[in-house]
Amino acid sequence: MSKSQVTIPLDLPEVRVLKSEINHTGALIITVESTKDIATCHRCGKTIRKFHGHDDWVAIRYLPVFGRPTYLRYRPKRYRCEDCEGHPTTSQGLDWHEPNSPNAFMYEQHILLQLVNATIEDVAVKEQISTASIVGILERYISAKVDWSQFTRLGQLGLDEIALTKGHGNFVAIVTSRSESGRIRLLAVLPDREKATVVDFLRSIPQRLKNTIECGCCDMYEGYTEAIREELPGVRIVIDRFHVTEAYRDGLDSLRKQELARLKKELIAQDYKLLKGSLWALRKETQDLTQEENQTLDRLFGWSPKLKTAYGLQNALTAIFDEHISVEVAKVKLEKWLVAVFKSGLDCFNDFVKTLDHWWDDILNYFVARNSSGFIEGLNNKIKVIKRRCYGITNVAHLFQRIYLDLEGFRLFA
Repeated sequence: MSKSQVTIPLDLPEVRVLKSEINHTGALIITVESTKDIATCHRCGKTIRKFHGHDDWVAIRYLPVFGRPTYLRYRPKRYRCEDCEGHPTTSQGLDWHEPNSPNAFMYEQHILLQLVNATIEDVAVKEQISTASIVGILERYISAKVDWSQFTRLGQLGLDEIALTKGHGNFVAIVTSRSESGRIRLLAVLPDREKATVVDFLRSIPQRLKNTIECGCCDMYEGYTEAIREELPGVRIVIDRFHVTEAYRDGLDSLRKQELARLKKELIAQDYKLLKGSLWALRKETQDLTQEENQTLDRLFGWSPKLKTAYGLQNALTAIFDEHISVEVAKVKLEKWLVAVFKSGLDCFNDFVKTLDHWWDDILNYFVARNSSGFIEGLNNKIKVIKRRCYGITNVAHLFQRIYLDLEGFRLFA
């Protein structure tokens, strides 16, 4: 009884299939031959047509078929050059295989696709190849630094940092760009976040691309802002609104701790117990509060009018940043907010007021086009996942490769 068969195209140019068979390990072996009848002389570079013979048989890894490891088996052709002295011979080059490589090009791209959101060790087990082979493929296809020829514009520049190892403070700087369409692209993983390091990188950006940078978004770290001012003097600096929000919410949180410590001493245990959950209620957006959380806040504010005032000031400031208003209008509203803080007599916002004064223009720049570093924070979360998945990456070049592959892999190799 004959076995059912299907025909699957190999998608290899100028190749004829001679036979296919399953070996003793269950792998599919496809024997092919090249139908090309020319080669390029390795000495003079001319096209040669004089057939000389064949090299030894080679077997290279190809795309799996129905879960089976698949190999292409063929004998490279050799051609003789009749123009060069001694008439040297040259092996025929093929579009789908690099001489001496154990893999076809398409299989190596398949490996890279499997690496997206996966570890080298996992792919090695699934594909039954060595981790060294996968590392070699990664090094050949994925550069350890940005290729500026792939860019036509940069749009929004983002700078942020992430710790390579937890608790050791060895930060690396992540530089990204975000286009108008929302596409995020990795530009660099810098070995540190010092101003000089950032300046050197910004200086490496081709002038044609510097002219396309709309703004630079970052947190309140002068190593970034001063580097942008020095190397990209025409670029608008925007302090990320989420870092601004964190700064003024810290003021409310510090007052909350003080007031709860006071109330714990003054209230009976039964009443103090009713304030359980106030931390999260204070941090949530007012429209997201449940009925129970609203009741908790009402009790808290009844016992702490100062906290109620600070909560109102915090929400008023958030409302300003949520509004689609001009820089001029935002400036007026922020000044009125500062007056309200002064009149309240509260000191919990003192640190934020100093921050606002120091970064006034760069914070106001948010209202020009409402640019923020939200996309950078999202990428940082992805990087943390990459680090956990790979049990830590301490080499910045390897980290660049893995981030780049996770961001671009599906587009490049799917």
